[in-house]
Amino acid sequence: MSEAFRPENAEQLREAVAWAVGAKSPVEVRGAGTKSSIGRIMQTDKSIALSALKGVTLYEPDELVLSARAGTLLTDIEKELAEHRQQMAFEPPDLSALLGSDHAGTMGGMIAANLAGPRRIKAGASRDHFLGFSAVTGRGEIIKSGGRVMKNVTGYDLPKVFAGSWGTLGIMSDITIKVLPAAETQTSLAFLGLDPAQATSAMSRAMQSSCDVSGAAHLPPPIAALSGVAAISGAGVSVTVLRLEGIKPSVEFRAGKLKDSLQDFGQALGLDDEASRALWAEIRDVRYLSDNRERVVWRLSVPPMEGAKVLGAISELQDVRGFLDWAGGLIWVDMPASEHGNAQLVRGAFAGTTGHATLIRAPHALRAALPVFEPQTAGLATITARLKDAFDPFGILNPGRIYA
Repeated sequence: MSEAFRPENAEQLREAVAWAVGAKSPVEVRGAGTKSSIGRIMQTDKSIALSALKGVTLYEPDELVLSARAGTLLTDIEKELAEHRQQMAFEPPDLSALLGSDHAGTMGGMIAANLAGPRRIKAGASRDHFLGFSAVTGRGEIIKSGGRVMKNVTGYDLPKVFAGSWGTLGIMSDITIKVLPAAETQTSLAFLGLDPAQATSAMSRAMQSSCDVSGAAHLPPPIAALSGVAAISGAGVSVTVLRLEGIKPSVEFRAGKLKDSLQDFGQALGLDDEASRALWAEIRDVRYLSDNRERVVWRLSVPPMEGAKVLGAISELQDVRGFLDWAGGLIWVDMPASEHGNAQLVRGAFAGTTGHATLIRAPHALRAALPVFEPQTAGLATITARLKDAFDPFGILNPGRIYA
């Protein structure tokens, strides 16, 4: 474990980075460490831990805006929002069980990884709700960008740049996001026994309907059997599930309408509010693949209509488990560890599409040997290098975590 700096405010954070620049000593940037096992292997002697930078600094429920320090636990933020019946609409997942962590994720880690759960198909990713931030760049300089409204015409849209940058451009100290009212209730319609192609067609039709579906996933039989929801685990077949949220009369009306439009896919099983919430928490947090941490986990993003085909191609490997989220656009799979992590097969499965794959869980040696994130085209690599040079010219922050 590298020696850690634990700044308690933005100025101490700046001083820590300035020291690293002066000493030419690369540092690992850490929040709660829940996602420290994602990414390429870094060679750092020091780390900067943001665990002391915590607390909600601004919350105006009427304005739908919240600001918090980067080390604030998401569970604390969610508790604060729930008291006002509000939520982070992009539904950030808790991957601690999947990655073997005992800690909840943080505000900074959520934005740095650009996390989003099943509601992404309706609400977008975390970057779409990211209003502004303060950060220290790899030059040891404090910068601020954005504000408390969605439109901000001063300068570049740096929140879009920093979201998903995995701490390689700057260390965020304070973050402001947009929040939204939470739904009064929800229900889910489960269609049993569909194969992946049929499920993709059903999810596509549901998403194109006027029913305002906020979640669409397909669980093959081995995955459905792992659910803690009795109606799902006891089905004995695949389960394709569609979520509806809102006020009760609206949810009931839309559920009836959606059943009618999908009746050629079979009779739908309805899940009440409690069962629906439990099921979508499992899907969001990828709990189905958390039982054996010796297995390698891949996360693939593909065009939704290609999801079934890609999952089928990967499933030709022996002993592969996987499921579809985001109406087929997100694929989670795990498989036994191998020398090359089956990277060629996994990435080859979506060749010719706009897909990409990320190695989420793997042994240390495999992370060192493989491109963990999707290899870039020459044009994208040039842009990435220019951004890195602009914000971290000395290669101090999380060096090599995304790309060599």
